[in-house]
Amino acid sequence: MQIPDVAEQAEINKPTRAYRNYVLFILTLVYAFNFIDRQIIGILSPFIKADLGLDDAQLGLLKGFAFALLYTVVGIPIAWLADRYNRVNIIAVSLTLWSGFTALSGLAANFWQLALLRVGVGIGEAGGSPPSHSILSDLFDTTERAKALAVYSLGIPFGIMAAYFAAAFFLDGGSADWRIVMISVGVPGVALAVLMKLTIKEPTRAAVVNGPKQMPFLISVKRLLKIPTWWGMCLGISFGSFGNYAISTWIIDFYVRIHPDLAIQKLLIVFGIVNGTAYALGVWLGGVIADKWGKKSRRAYALLPTIAMIIGVPCFFFSLHVGNVWLSIGLMTIMLFGSGMYLGPCFAIAQTLAPVNARAMSTALFFFVLNIIALGGGPTIVGIVSQSLAVSMGEGEALRMSLSWLLLPYLLAIATFYWSSTKIEHDWGEAERMQALD
Repeated sequence: MQIPDVAEQAEINKPTRAYRNYVLFILTLVYAFNFIDRQIIGILSPFIKADLGLDDAQLGLLKGFAFALLYTVVGIPIAWLADRYNRVNIIAVSLTLWSGFTALSGLAANFWQLALLRVGVGIGEAGGSPPSHSILSDLFDTTERAKALAVYSLGIPFGIMAAYFAAAFFLDGGSADWRIVMISVGVPGVALAVLMKLTIKEPTRAAVVNGPKQMPFLISVKRLLKIPTWWGMCLGISFGSFGNYAISTWIIDFYVRIHPDLAIQKLLIVFGIVNGTAYALGVWLGGVIADKWGKKSRRAYALLPTIAMIIGVPCFFFSLHVGNVWLSIGLMTIMLFGSGMYLGPCFAIAQTLAPVNARAMSTALFFFVLNIIALGGGPTIVGIVSQSLAVSMGEGEALRMSLSWLLLPYLLAIATFYWSSTKIEHDWGEAERMQALD
């Protein structure tokens, strides 16, 4: 009787497509809660500002640095654990933590209390994406990975959409307390953590033929940092997300100040729809097109984000300066559609170029760089610049000018994505060669 080799045995033990899709659905839902809890403070920003008497610099710190402070650092040790221990448990515990801290944020009485609770949300959310990416990479092979990670990334627009809708529903045009919204979006995440723990099993990790089962921490970091395309895609998504995080956390403030005639409840509903349709479609198409185009040329995974941002970035700039509010929202919608297209390709490359026993670490390093630059920097710097200009220009024009400077990181994103397209063929081939040796 012939004994199946490692690859054949893995194929025999491969979960059914229905189960894999269920896991993908649950992890996407977890990621949606990640972004509900991450973005809700930006959506509620005008109400928090009025209630607690905050300025733009303080708001910027709450939206950016306070959250990113430990989020960026804690992700590395959590990824180390995820490459060695039960990833489902790590995600379930993390989801419980960040949802709980979000609910407690509704009880904050001042800036410092809210800042500390945002740090807690960040610590919890650090345990979400690295183990999730690792699980999905074990369930979906390279021909489906960008599409699967694009579906997972739909948690971003759907989570933001849900946050907008929740705010519109509970605030009822501004008559209700922002604290109720915080509590209402935080509590359901704890229930989802229980469901996940009860229904999802830890998947079998991809086999490593010759090398050690888990790659030592320093070796995995050195391996990843020597890959030019890994760095290029990481910096591309970081510069692009610098702008996107700033927009997502300041856009409501912008329209409230520049276009005050549009009712706040209508504004929340409109941007909920925009994120749940245009942004979500861009995220999904980014993965589908990259996988399809990538069969002909691996450069597609870097060229697609380049093209999408070349179209979207000018639309963003003009959306800030046109006088008609609906034209402005229309241009912003085009920007969101285009910017969503880089998520699936970037996350797929982070997994595809990584050694199979360092995939969670690859995502964690990706997010470490991404969040230091984007999540910590984007909202915080826009707030600080806006506050510095507010005395001379007024709060509305100061915020418009601050957002306009986001053209610079967006141009850097376009340049680094294109540069990555010139390196990707070589680095992908080298990754395949090294994985065969491992």
